Amino acid sequence: MKFIEVEMEQWARKKHYEHYSKHVRCSYSLTVEIDISGLLTGLKAKGRKAYPAQIYMLSAVANQFQEFRMSTNEEKRLGYWDVINPMYTVLNRETETFSAIWTKYDSCFHRFYRACLEDATQYANGVLFPQDNLPPNIFNISSIPWLDFTAFNLNVPSQDNYLLPIFTIGKYRKEKGKTLMPLAIQCHHAVCDGLHVGRFIDALRYMAVNWDEWL
Repeated sequence: MKFIEVEMEQWARKKHYEHYSKHVRCSYSLTVEIDISGLLTGLKAKGRKAYPAQIYMLSAVANQFQEFRMSTNEEKRLGYWDVINPMYTVLNRETETFSAIWTKYDSCFHRFYRACLEDATQYANGVLFPQDNLPPNIFNISSIPWLDFTAFNLNVPSQDNYLLPIFTIGKYRKEKGKTLMPLAIQCHHAVCDGLHVGRFIDALRYMAVNWDEWL
C-alpha cells in the first residue's frame, strides 16, 4: 500500500477542502436503490453468495475513484491511498454481536471471493475486531438485511475528519419484477461531492447489470 500526499497548493479542491474541513465541517449521506435482479440470477447459477459479491463490487468501484480513497496519514497530511481494502460486518448468530473483518482487495473476483469466505469463516466470532494489526487503508461496509430502508445516516462527528466513505446495505425489496437493494453512502464533503457519488453509483450499477463480465 502507498499513501500519496496531495500537493495542496496545486490542488483544485484546496478551497473546498479548507471550507468543509475547517469552517463548515460537513459530511452527508444519501440512499439509492441498485437493481440486482440479474446479479442474483448469476450468483445462484454459479453457486455464489451475495454478500461477498456486494463487498467486491463496492471495493472495485471505490478503488476506481480517488475521491473515495482520500484520507490523512499519521502526520495529519491529506492524501489518498493507492488501494483501499474493505472492512465489513459479519454477524455471530449465537451471541447476536458482529465482527468487523477486513479482507485484502484483489481485482480478481474469484480470488477475492475465496479470501472473503475464508476470513469470514475464521473471524466471525462476535469479537468486534478479531484480526490483529488493522491496516490504515480500510473503508467500512455494513449490512442490515433485516431492514428495508429509504434513508440511513451514521452520526460520525465531522470534526474528526473521517474522510473515507461508509457503505450500508439494506434488505432487498421487490418492485415490478425487479429486486432492488438499498445502499446508503456516507461521504465527507471536503473531499467528495455529489458529482463524485453520482459517478460511483453509475459504475456500481454498471457492474450489477453487467455481472457476467466479472462474476
